Amino acid sequence: MTHLVRAQLDALVRSGNLWNRMVSPAQARARAAAVLVLFADEDTPAGPTGRVVTAGAAASSAGAVLLEPHRLGDADAPSVDVLLIERAASLNHHPGQIAFPGGRIDPGDSGPVAAALREGVEETGLDPAGVDVVGTLGDLPLPVSNHVVTPVLAWWHTPSAVSVMDPGESAAVFRVPVATLLDPANRGSAIVRRGARVFDSPAFVVGERIVWGFTGLVLDGLFDALGWTQPWEPRPIDVPL
Repeated sequence: MTHLVRAQLDALVRSGNLWNRMVSPAQARARAAAVLVLFADEDTPAGPTGRVVTAGAAASSAGAVLLEPHRLGDADAPSVDVLLIERAASLNHHPGQIAFPGGRIDPGDSGPVAAALREGVEETGLDPAGVDVVGTLGDLPLPVSNHVVTPVLAWWHTPSAVSVMDPGESAAVFRVPVATLLDPANRGSAIVRRGARVFDSPAFVVGERIVWGFTGLVLDGLFDALGWTQPWEPRPIDVPL
């Protein structure tokens, strides 16, 4: 199964722009950023399973963690997981949201791949030697924070221990089984109300957390393109702000 998933990721990158959209000239002038979309074999966790490393966790409990698997069956979903973080509630942009490790591309970075790996190390403490970068996906605008973001697709062939490195940036670090995200019972559309305006995005319920916004959009597009999506009935999911 692992070799099949890796082959699918390679084919996806070779296929070109996943999003079938172009960044406009105005959007291209936004600040450049990158995120690390890191998949791993769910059966090779690097640390204790069934729990989340949070900013308040003791150092002895830190490690690559795997939320309790919710399998659909080997015929329905790949047995892989994806690394996510919970952003600190004190941040100015996207506070408390579930996200991929990532951030702005610094002048010292050679490009989005270097930036995504650097941010992954800074935010989770992962060992980049265990990460095999598959390639970059098409850029996506993130108007709310004036960024254009490059998702960097990667395979974690040797998962290392991860934990919250800076409580001012992240509140939790965890690995989520893809089967949990694909479960139709966990799918929906996030409804966000800001005054008279209403926004919606693909959403995934993971325990008490909701994955939505940019991260939900990327995961939704990836799962569709990889042929992993399971039939599900759209339902609204209110997101508390």
